[in-house]
Amino acid sequence: MIRPAQALRLIHINLVLLRHGLDEVVLATHLFRPLRFLIYLSPWYWLRRDRGPYPARIRRTLEDLGPIFVKFGQILSTRRDLLPDDLADELAKLQDRVPPFSGAEARRIIEKAFGHPIEDVLDAFEEKPLASASIAQVHTATLKDGRQVVVKVLRPGIEKIIRRDVDLLFTIARLAEKYWKEGRRLRPVEVIEEYEKTIFDELDLMREAANASQLRRNFLNSEELYVPEIYWDLARQNVLVIERISGTPVGDVEALRAQGISMQLLGERGVEIFFTQVFKYNFFHADMHPGNIFVEPNGRYIAVDFGIMGTLTEGDKRYLAENLLAFFNRDYKRVAELHVQSGWVPKTTRVEEFEAAIRTVSEPIFERPLSEISFGHFLLRLFQTARRFDMEVQPQLVLLQKTLLNIEGLGRMLYPELDLWTTAKPFLERWMSEQIGRRAFVRKLRDSLPELAEHLPELPLRLNKIIDDTAAGRLSLQWQSEELSQLRLEMQQQHRSSVSTMSGSAMLVSGSLLLVFGPGMIASAPLSLMIGAGLSGGGALLLLRAWLHSHD
Repeated sequence: MIRPAQALRLIHINLVLLRHGLDEVVLATHLFRPLRFLIYLSPWYWLRRDRGPYPARIRRTLEDLGPIFVKFGQILSTRRDLLPDDLADELAKLQDRVPPFSGAEARRIIEKAFGHPIEDVLDAFEEKPLASASIAQVHTATLKDGRQVVVKVLRPGIEKIIRRDVDLLFTIARLAEKYWKEGRRLRPVEVIEEYEKTIFDELDLMREAANASQLRRNFLNSEELYVPEIYWDLARQNVLVIERISGTPVGDVEALRAQGISMQLLGERGVEIFFTQVFKYNFFHADMHPGNIFVEPNGRYIAVDFGIMGTLTEGDKRYLAENLLAFFNRDYKRVAELHVQSGWVPKTTRVEEFEAAIRTVSEPIFERPLSEISFGHFLLRLFQTARRFDMEVQPQLVLLQKTLLNIEGLGRMLYPELDLWTTAKPFLERWMSEQIGRRAFVRKLRDSLPELAEHLPELPLRLNKIIDDTAAGRLSLQWQSEELSQLRLEMQQQHRSSVSTMSGSAMLVSGSLLLVFGPGMIASAPLSLMIGAGLSGGGALLLLRAWLHSHD
């Protein structure tokens, strides 16, 4: 049901659509479809001038509809798995073109957030904004101790405006899904749902502050990336005070060259930063467009605007790394198997059919030199192919793919010869080695020792309880086939490792007692034997700890 306020807004939207020659969108709606024939009787239809390509008209329409629609167009441009390439490319050109609100209003918002006059908090405040975007704008200021900062202020009433337009977007999306022939395939309601979550996350500047602080800790003292400091005592939900940085916008290539900065270094460093964020820290900046990146004279990157961050599960990271390495080695069967194992496509998917589809998409790409292959677009083609096999939308992977496209585009803008494949492959191989190699086994085992040591003192009592329950006939063992299969697989994997015997000595003491004595004899075993078993396990644990340190 469309409310009166929404009806007025829809009328305005339709007028904007007509002004940009998108009358086919208006007349395709269920309400106006019976009147579609009238378009051919209208003189303006036959006399109208060429307004440019369809994607360009959509971009201009979003710009005219206001900041929320501009922001939506920016986010929509990242869903290349849902959009034609020409439309996605055009929407990617959208920039924040929002006039600033008054400095006096910004001052009022800041004073209300702090509960004090601005002079009590800041030594100086510049009312003219440094930058203005659809969600917030930024002012320069000086703290009482002389430190230079920027103050980010949410637009007044922005949450209400966003809620109004997001609700309207849902209405339009449902209509499009119902009456537009491409609506069901593109799933506009699902797109709006993702947009709603992203946009409302950006309205909480405390969340952004937490994101920035985490990323800053990850790259503290790094020579590759600098993250400005957040002043937590001045952080509020709608006001954020951040260290003011000084650097050259990464898009100003000529200025960077004039400073003698190596373009190759910048291109490769950007790729390394991205993979470090994803695979080492599992926390990556997901809005790395050129407007959010600056460069210091020494070539170190500076990142700003931390409203959108991404994470992956450990399983997703591993499957993604294996996928990329398998692609690099043209092992398409392995790629298909990984998609099924990860649950990205249904378990019923025929691996052979999926493998053939992936090969069809991939082989033409590999015929080109590696430096000409777009890593991001390659990942995009993978997702598009998987969608044909009912791959569910993976929001975390979409965010990753969008960021990778940004990083790759940025890298090749700086250094056109950038070979992202060659830069990324050693990183992925090293990460995989750290995850599944001998060092990974030792590290994971060492990490589990504190928990194991915590439970060792309880082992005698637990064993004694098992004996009592067995004697009283209360012990019942239930084995599930799936658990047995998993246990068998883990034992096989441990058998391949040279350290499996030593790790098992501490963890299987109680099981050994059952196997050696049997349930009948163990029921009559003295308690001293149980204590001795626990001490033996502790001794084995101490030996194991010493061995681990010697192999660290």
